[in-house]
Amino acid sequence: MGSIDEEVSLLEAEESLIQEELKLYAEDGSIDIYGNPPLKQKTGNWKACPFIFANECCERLAYYGIAKNLITYFTNELHETNVAAARHVMTWQGTCYITPLIGALIADAYWGRYWTIACFSAIYFTGMVALTLSASVPGLKPAECIGSLCPPATTVQSTVLFSGLYLIALGTGGIKPCVSSFGADQFDKTDPSERVRKASFFNWFYFTINVGAFVSSTVLVWVQENCGWELGFLIPTVFMGLATISFFFGTPLYRFQKPKGSPITRVCQVLVAAYRNFNLKFSEDQCAGFLTKPQLYPKEKPNLIHGSSIYTLFVQQGRSMKRTIGSFEIPPATLGMFDTASVLISVPIYDRLIVPFVRRFTGLAKGFTELQRMGIGLFVSVLSLTFAAIVETVRLQLARDLDLVESGDTVPLTIFWQIPQYFLMGTAGVFFFVGRIEFFYEQSPDSMRSLCSAWALLTTTLGNYLSSMIITVVAYLSGKDCWIPSDNINNGHLDYFFWLLVCLGFVNIPVFVFFSVKYPHKKV
Repeated sequence: MGSIDEEVSLLEAEESLIQEELKLYAEDGSIDIYGNPPLKQKTGNWKACPFIFANECCERLAYYGIAKNLITYFTNELHETNVAAARHVMTWQGTCYITPLIGALIADAYWGRYWTIACFSAIYFTGMVALTLSASVPGLKPAECIGSLCPPATTVQSTVLFSGLYLIALGTGGIKPCVSSFGADQFDKTDPSERVRKASFFNWFYFTINVGAFVSSTVLVWVQENCGWELGFLIPTVFMGLATISFFFGTPLYRFQKPKGSPITRVCQVLVAAYRNFNLKFSEDQCAGFLTKPQLYPKEKPNLIHGSSIYTLFVQQGRSMKRTIGSFEIPPATLGMFDTASVLISVPIYDRLIVPFVRRFTGLAKGFTELQRMGIGLFVSVLSLTFAAIVETVRLQLARDLDLVESGDTVPLTIFWQIPQYFLMGTAGVFFFVGRIEFFYEQSPDSMRSLCSAWALLTTTLGNYLSSMIITVVAYLSGKDCWIPSDNINNGHLDYFFWLLVCLGFVNIPVFVFFSVKYPHKKV
């Protein structure tokens, strides 16, 4: 009897030892660089995040180093009108948010997130080099204005410039939908403690994005307008190279999820097979077997949220306001630093103070659900646009009172009145954009995480294209009295455009609340 008890005890001890050994490895199906189950102490978690954060910070510095002040480059260096420049910038930014569908499909179905990020980073860097050359080589940029005569860009000059910009758009399409998901993959979803850290990861991921954006809004914008666009584009090109190098340095610490095949490719394969087998005949037994087999498909939910990039119009608004402190002139795009400063302040407050406080009432480890967080962000963004509309209304009234409408001179209203609208927009991003990233990661099946992140980015594209379309339609219908005139914004009604966005925002919020209440949220 004693021998049986000893044998049972040995079996229990062996089973316990096996369980303890299993806890040393991630159990979410990930592998390390050698294809083995990853040890938790040596891979993933916060240990791998600094390299991913550094990559994202440098890449976003490069992107915003272009995007933040691109409208100024189009108007001052390429001699474009305000309407044409805004249309070019919004279309390019919209494209940057639609190309992630390509990168996401490749990542989910074929290469995996790691290699997709690596390969598209090379495309991104190539585009940066082309853009820098277009601003540096004399024959690749338009000649300077002679009096009121400003020669437009030639076909060759435009080709090099737009080739660089759209290579960047393609490159970012392979990075944006994969980096946040790849970072979240470093946390084992089967481990409760790592699940909580993953929720915090999304906050700090957005924080690093805005560190890069903050440097772009301050240092790079100043360099571009005071030291030249050659250096202003060269610096983000160098940082894009550093972003790629940083990403590779962390390779031994990463956990990798094997590509499981995208449902999109499987649907296409089914359609092709159905077409080829259209005339095939099946026996009754084959048909019966097919009909009695249960077919299970993941349930997908529609997303009706859209975002709009109006920062280019904030810059145009600021350019017509008082921008001098003594002899120093403030570049209008520099005010974007208050957007990013808001994020840098709000993320630690949200992660360390708001979440623990709200957790007491909701019982959720992350405080709010993703949809609740997004709803708060939408409301704050409408407040930001409301403030921008009020500032523009006051600015235009001053222009009329001081007889500055026809001359187009700067209105003596300090540009610092724009700070609240930038600050509120940054705070809105902490709620909406972080909530959106986390929502699409948590609510999507493993084989569609990159693709669902791309769909989230697509909503921003729709907003950009909608803004571009509205500007174009308004310019066409209103003629010389359009809302955003080509040469004199004092003679327009940018305030009407802001108020239109405010109205659209107030329509959007109840629609969003209705669908978020109906959504069967997965609690994590």
